[in-house]
Amino acid sequence: MTRAGSARRVATAAAYGGGGLVGFGAAAAGLLVAEGFLARRTFGLRKESAPYADGYYGPKRRGTSLRFVMLGDSSAAGLGADGPLETLGAVLAQGLVEAAERPVRFVNVSTVGARSADLESQVTRALILKPHVAVILIGGNDVTHLTRPQTAVRDLGQAVARLVDAGSEVVVGTCPDLGSVKPIREPLRTVARRLSRQLAAAQTIAVVEAGGRSVSLGNLLGPEFSEFPDEMFAHDQFHPSSRGYAMAAQAILPSVLDSLGLLPPDERVPDERLGDALLPVSVAAVSAADAGGTEVSGGRVSGEERGPRGRWAQLRHRISRPVSKAEKPAPLSTDMPDEEF
Repeated sequence: MTRAGSARRVATAAAYGGGGLVGFGAAAAGLLVAEGFLARRTFGLRKESAPYADGYYGPKRRGTSLRFVMLGDSSAAGLGADGPLETLGAVLAQGLVEAAERPVRFVNVSTVGARSADLESQVTRALILKPHVAVILIGGNDVTHLTRPQTAVRDLGQAVARLVDAGSEVVVGTCPDLGSVKPIREPLRTVARRLSRQLAAAQTIAVVEAGGRSVSLGNLLGPEFSEFPDEMFAHDQFHPSSRGYAMAAQAILPSVLDSLGLLPPDERVPDERLGDALLPVSVAAVSAADAGGTEVSGGRVSGEERGPRGRWAQLRHRISRPVSKAEKPAPLSTDMPDEEF
């Protein structure tokens, strides 16, 4: 079976129910069961707290603000960053301020150790803010805790659909390539890489079907992490450092801006010279899983969303956008009228 077919089967099982590690060999599954506890012992649920970065970003604290919320696991929370202003959420908030020239109200509802099943409660909290845009990072803990991929994908798809139905733009950073994490050793490294990329591809299919767009984190940080591990990894050798989060933000920010119509016109048009293409979503998902920083969103061919091989998707190789260091945000106020958010 092709990788696209395997990803499609996982996504289909998520939609209609099903058991087992779809598309993943019994021998590999057995190896994960036997060795999965090693990963959890190495980088399992952290007792640390991530830096608190919620607040109003931008020089103008009042007026019409963009409402931005982050959901997901410890990476979304910014665990490993040197401080609040170096977390992924703070860097993205600053990027939004610079592009929109408006203040940004940022709230982070992610939790350390979260899995896709935890998104339901996080979305409930996020919807209180009525966000214009939501960014989700999830999947790593589903792999290390042996969550059935179709279950994790179903939970993610439902979370994206709820946010989209409420009027929010949604950008999902898919499961990172755990095979690039230094503490994981062979043979678990190869198994973790395979399952991480399979989950990332299936996540992409579910996200696009639900109306969101995905950005592959895959091997985005792999080469840099291998060459400069002391700079790219936090002290636990698993979570990104401040520099690692800055790289991730540069890859995710263009998709966030485009979802809100904030990219310059020339950056909004797909460029075939960069490898941008309209493809069946399962094919685009596998291609994205292999190339960090690649975006996949819904597309149309001759006005139709679906073709003989399913949903059409736009594969985009975005140009990374550097972001200035965030300024300390103003604290959130619970007594401000809604029109000033």
